[in-house]
Amino acid sequence: MDLNITKLANLDAGKSKEFLSRVDSKLMMDISKSQIVENDEWIEMVEFTIPYIEKALTKGIKNIVTEEEIIKIELIKKVTVESVKHLSKNVNFVDKYNQRSGEVIPKKILNAYKEETFITYENRFLYTLIKLIEDYMYLREKDQENEYKGKNYQKANYQAEVKLRKEKVKVSLEYSAEANTGLKKSTETADRIQNIKKSIKMLKATETYQILASKRITLVKAPLKMTNVLLKNVNFQYAVKLWNYLSEQMEIKDKSIKMNKEYEEKGISKTLVDEDIYLMHLIFKNNNIENQLKGQKRSAIEDKKIRKELTDAMIEKIIELNPDLSDKELKKMIADKLIIMKTRKVISLKPVEERFKERIDKYMSQVKEVRLK
Repeated sequence: MDLNITKLANLDAGKSKEFLSRVDSKLMMDISKSQIVENDEWIEMVEFTIPYIEKALTKGIKNIVTEEEIIKIELIKKVTVESVKHLSKNVNFVDKYNQRSGEVIPKKILNAYKEETFITYENRFLYTLIKLIEDYMYLREKDQENEYKGKNYQKANYQAEVKLRKEKVKVSLEYSAEANTGLKKSTETADRIQNIKKSIKMLKATETYQILASKRITLVKAPLKMTNVLLKNVNFQYAVKLWNYLSEQMEIKDKSIKMNKEYEEKGISKTLVDEDIYLMHLIFKNNNIENQLKGQKRSAIEDKKIRKELTDAMIEKIIELNPDLSDKELKKMIADKLIIMKTRKVISLKPVEERFKERIDKYMSQVKEVRLK
């Protein structure tokens, strides 16, 4: 970069080593960054419990229930004690009665039969728990989309003392920077939620869940009725723990916190600030900086100008010695000479070239001195 400070450093490059060796400095850093603390405990709980829920659904808790229905007498397969008791209490179902024989012929009769069913409290609890997990994931995913606003701070305190031969330099610097930042959550949580969704889909594919879903069962509500199965079956014990956890943690969200770090910097950052102090010393110490910097620029311009003047003088001398030379002949002469010189360079006349360059540089130096006088 074409910076004046770089040019200034090059002017007194030899003195920097002595100055920096005498610097006694201390750089203290204070950094504050916003950081998201994600609540992923619920993910671990769900991931851990899903296998137990799957076992409970696969085995399925069944109950034997007695189903009763009133049907036409022609459809009855077996007349049970319950059928006779029901008919005795509901004489309106009697169609004919023979007083001599005492035979009773009903129009309709109670048909009572026993049947296994998956619609138990325990299975309804598992069905409701799966719905609860889905609701909880929906809230966490919605919170996952939020971008947290934070601020990052950086402060530095620099104290230095330099004892030179005839002077003492003291420096005290304070640096402070503040930046607004948008914090996004890691993709790891989102990936784990997607895996849980796949597991939930497998739970919904079990026979028990399918039967419960088709019956549009009533969901279980808190507080849970702790049946013997919920208390003693291992699979249901873990399911109950997850139920209680999710119910209590439903409103908990991720949050943004500040992370502070204070320390003494002893590495490259401190070295760079020390060097910066040296440049500051040069700036305040030297009253003739502008002229020195201009002098460097002027010297380069003058070298270029002198070379142009010498070239013009050589061409004028050629024309003076050959007044009848045409433009075309002059160009050809210079071109031919250029080819010869390039050929000589290829053949390698390096010693001659170095000597010629030495003479030219010496001549240029003499010309410059004359111009300065």
